[in-house]
Amino acid sequence: MTFLKSRYALALTLLLLLQGSLYYATALRKEAVPVVGPLSDFPAHAGAWRMYKDVPIEKEVQDVLKADDTLNRIYVDPQENPVFLFIAYFKSQRYGQAPHSPKNCLPGSGWEPLESDPLTIVVPGREQPIVTNRYLVAHGDEKSVVLYWYQSHNRIIAGEFTAKFWLIADSVRYHRSDSSLVKIVVPVRNGDAETATKEAIEFVKAVFPAISQQLPA
Repeated sequence: MTFLKSRYALALTLLLLLQGSLYYATALRKEAVPVVGPLSDFPAHAGAWRMYKDVPIEKEVQDVLKADDTLNRIYVDPQENPVFLFIAYFKSQRYGQAPHSPKNCLPGSGWEPLESDPLTIVVPGREQPIVTNRYLVAHGDEKSVVLYWYQSHNRIIAGEFTAKFWLIADSVRYHRSDSSLVKIVVPVRNGDAETATKEAIEFVKAVFPAISQQLPA
């Protein structure tokens, strides 16, 4: 176990050193920043779901996120069951802005992870399925299913290390470092996490085309 941890720490150190070196090497190059419409224009309907309301993000949270644009919205299905959609868009990561991993944010806000696994979803408009992170989290007696991924250049990324790799590669090849975090939360009703997961999957399928059209490819 110590050996594995050492390899993990070495890989992380090398990745961070490589990222720093490449950022320094490309710092003098002009960055290509794509034009993106405001997230406030995101569609109010997604399949069977309709927008219930936008939820303002507190200034203190915005200051920590440092995102260039955010969407924090509640949708409801015909039975009025809620789904929470959060998108944080970063047009550049050269100056310290970067998506915050829910792996860290969820425990920090009092949600305890109970289960964690990758989840493969077939979505409209893509030949290959996407792979997301699935978390079952609890806060007291409340439980929720959380799906999240990183999205950049029409690329869906589940892992934090993989996201860093593509950030470095895209910075070198395309002089771009834009990225987004997409997170979907479905409350668990009657202790049925399996049904909540199915609802989250169906919402992803319904909303994914609009997300792909909204975020830069």
